[in-house]
Amino acid sequence: MATEIDPPSNDDPLEWLLLTNLPVETPEQALEKIAWYLCRWQVEVFFKILKSGCKIERLQLEERKHLEPAITFYMIIAWRVLLLTHLGRACPELPCDVVFDAAEWQAVYLVTQRQAPPEEPPSLDAMVRMVASLGGFLNRK
Repeated sequence: MATEIDPPSNDDPLEWLLLTNLPVETPEQALEKIAWYLCRWQVEVFFKILKSGCKIERLQLEERKHLEPAITFYMIIAWRVLLLTHLGRACPELPCDVVFDAAEWQAVYLVTQRQAPPEEPPSLDAMVRMVASLGGFLNRK
């Protein structure tokens, strides 16, 4: 049983009952299994991005020679979306050029803001929101 120690205000702490056939006899072993579960959740999010964000199931490719390059391409995109989401939440104040080339962030800025990009790159949070808006994100609470 794992219980969240410091939940956000006005929220009940999360509680997980994790079942395993692996030995859990010490607190360290329990923490290790929880860490594994957290990694598993990231894998679930990755595949959600592939299916919902990239809409990979709509490809309906039948031949392996077409399917493998398409999946490879979309997996790179999904990995980058997952990375940007994580970094955007963990360190939103960073300048976006830590993960975007100048040509990338300037192109996104030009298309989404409909004006020339600034001299200084926007924050990572601002750029993630601009990229997300290209996929339909409406920036609402």
